[in-house]
Amino acid sequence: MTASFDATPLQSKVMTVKEDWLDYNGHLNMAYYNVLFDTALDEALERLRLGADYLKTRNASYFTAEAHVCYLRELGSGMPVTGTVQLVDFDAKRAHFYQELHHAEEGWLSATSEQLSLHVDMGARKVCPWPEDILSNLTALFKAQSSLPRPERAGRKIEIRKKPA
Repeated sequence: MTASFDATPLQSKVMTVKEDWLDYNGHLNMAYYNVLFDTALDEALERLRLGADYLKTRNASYFTAEAHVCYLRELGSGMPVTGTVQLVDFDAKRAHFYQELHHAEEGWLSATSEQLSLHVDMGARKVCPWPEDILSNLTALFKAQSSLPRPERAGRKIEIRKKPA
């Protein structure tokens, strides 16, 4: 049975920044932004039926091939955070997700992340096509979110532009 979705980014439960996640600058260490993004993505993937049971029953999973994080506003200890997930694109073996972390009470944007995930046969440890039911769920999510604009920060690259001499 194909999952159903609304025309909005998928939203995570509220998460809380832990004191021991802070770095010596007094704000959330960059590694823990990825913990928050990963937790939010795991919730979204459960809705796509790609959770822990998927690995157990299908001997398949998904690996992150590439990720890009932008840090926009500091998070501190005890702050409540929610994450959103938008499926930007997908094909027979890959999914391109865009995520945002927001302060759960005040709504401001703290960070963005986009990643490319690969579907993997865990026995062979090789990229393989999504099964038909998962492809159907990805299609349903993509269609539901098709009215959303492409995120402004999606597709960014890192570079230092050289000024003409």
